[in-house]
Amino acid sequence: MNTALKLIVGHTYTMDEVTGKLLDYNYTKTDDVMRPGEFATRGNIVDIFPFNFRLPIRIEFDFNTVASIRDFTLSRGETAATYTTVTVLPVHEFFSRKQTKEFFTEDDPLKAFLKIKKGDCVVHVNYGIGRYLGIKILKVKGEAKKYFSIEYAGGEILYVEADGRPLIERYIGLEGKKPKLNKLRTKDWERVKTRARLAVKNMARDMIRLQAKRNILRGFQYNKDIDWQNEFEDEFSFQETPDQIRATREVKQDMESPTPMDRLICGDVGYGKTEVAMRAAFKAIMNNKQVALLVPTTILAEQHYLTFKERVRSYPITVEALSRFKTRGEQKEIVAHLKDGSCDIVIGTHRLLSRDVSFKNLGLVIVDEEQRFGVHHKEKLKHYRELVDVLTLTATPIPRTLYMSLVGVRDISMIMTPPQSRLPIRTEVCDYDDEKIKEAIKRERSRGGQIYFVHNRVQSIDKIHTHLTKLMPQVTFRVAHGQMPPTILEKVMQEFFNGDIDCLISTNIIESGLDVPNVNTIIVNRADTFGLSDLYQLRGRVGRFEVKRQDYGYFLIPKKAVITDEARKRLHAIAAYTELGSGFKIAMEDLELRGAGNLLGHEQSGFIYQVGFDLYCRLLHEAVEEEKKRKSNCVRDG
Repeated sequence: MNTALKLIVGHTYTMDEVTGKLLDYNYTKTDDVMRPGEFATRGNIVDIFPFNFRLPIRIEFDFNTVASIRDFTLSRGETAATYTTVTVLPVHEFFSRKQTKEFFTEDDPLKAFLKIKKGDCVVHVNYGIGRYLGIKILKVKGEAKKYFSIEYAGGEILYVEADGRPLIERYIGLEGKKPKLNKLRTKDWERVKTRARLAVKNMARDMIRLQAKRNILRGFQYNKDIDWQNEFEDEFSFQETPDQIRATREVKQDMESPTPMDRLICGDVGYGKTEVAMRAAFKAIMNNKQVALLVPTTILAEQHYLTFKERVRSYPITVEALSRFKTRGEQKEIVAHLKDGSCDIVIGTHRLLSRDVSFKNLGLVIVDEEQRFGVHHKEKLKHYRELVDVLTLTATPIPRTLYMSLVGVRDISMIMTPPQSRLPIRTEVCDYDDEKIKEAIKRERSRGGQIYFVHNRVQSIDKIHTHLTKLMPQVTFRVAHGQMPPTILEKVMQEFFNGDIDCLISTNIIESGLDVPNVNTIIVNRADTFGLSDLYQLRGRVGRFEVKRQDYGYFLIPKKAVITDEARKRLHAIAAYTELGSGFKIAMEDLELRGAGNLLGHEQSGFIYQVGFDLYCRLLHEAVEEEKKRKSNCVRDG
């Protein structure tokens, strides 16, 4: 039976021994490590991306002795942490150990994001939820050792040895709901875990059933790439990142297989998910199929429409947009074109899911930010998943534990490498100040750039427009919000895209995926009223200029305002996480601030509250693996 590979600085191992173990553990040897489950060798160096690490690790040998162990970022090779010991788990063992062997990996850098502080609630695998009191040094058999001190119900204290395999983790549950501390020396915790196991078994069964249904159905099998496909991809004006290339390859492999595709592309804001989707759309059209791109907002539909139309201008491809920007007559005409097949790509909001919309030969549905659609719309999408290829794009990073739960149930491509021209956005949280606003707008205009000013109150947005116009009469300001008549909103957005407007004063309608490379400064008014992921998405609207350019994000709060603790934490997080690829950290921080209930639905939130998010995901992963085994055994017995 495979056991974990433990590597310790100063200990002796041969390179062949380490690489042999990794191959035994089902790790894949590559030229460069890019994703969990891969390793690479180069001279006296072994790079490994273990599943239980956020970053790959680099083992440097001095002959047969481990000289150093450190992790490194994929984009720049920078070190985040050094280690004296690391434990590499076999692929099949990660998150599938039996109850008696459950533990939280001691070398998991995820702990850097979820540092446990005194007073935090924690989960002990064997004893349940308690309150962390700090580290205490106790003498046992004459030897002084460090112990985690955890308080349980009734004031009882549990001491957990700090040097062994940690059995505790930070508790993440539901927003605004404090967990109940468990009692020691009772069977309550085991009963709670048993109930949670039963609940996730039902969920796992549904997940596997949907997967099995897809596998039975015969989808359309696309041909290999033709010359036009290669020409189209060569026209991309940026250098593709390794993750973009990998994601494109995985999407094409799905399309060329007979099973309907259901792939999620997860990547930070501005990391190039749309280009991967465009290449998939082009491939579908080259196989005489139609493509539907579903987006959450009218403005994003309009932008994608302009981007796609420009991108395919050299090819006989018809692109249409179906949203409230179109008149009833125009909508009717587009719906007719979809039905007779004369429209190749349609981009639209939930209007695309209306009963009157049908396609002559739909092959691919692309969904941008599926979590922003309602339950009814998701049900319609579930129906599509059984019929055609579905590609979902999201900029909301998935915590690794949930990612592992979904592995093998839904196909996932991670785009983690930032584009070469990106610089971290200089971020400032500050009091509202006219002089600061003037300075920021003046600086941006002096280099020919444009500005977003976000004010998320329709009732007072015109007052802001009047005030800023008086403050800077030489600047062209215009207002945009979702309650404007469609023709006027479309005209304003078109003028802004064309560069005729210096500063767009808008609500958060710009948040979802809007990409205007010339906008390099964003000012968010009343930043204390936004959620953390919203702040992050808004900041992601800048920083997309073709060449390296310093971008700015200002998050304004009213002077002398009383701000809640939660708002203060959110603003602290957006100011702290400015480096490229912060999305994962933001997701984890947001998970702590808002709780995990919204991730897996209301029905499961009670169990997340009872056992904590991380343990819940581990139980779900176990249940999925058990259900897969049960299904395969049934097939063999049948």
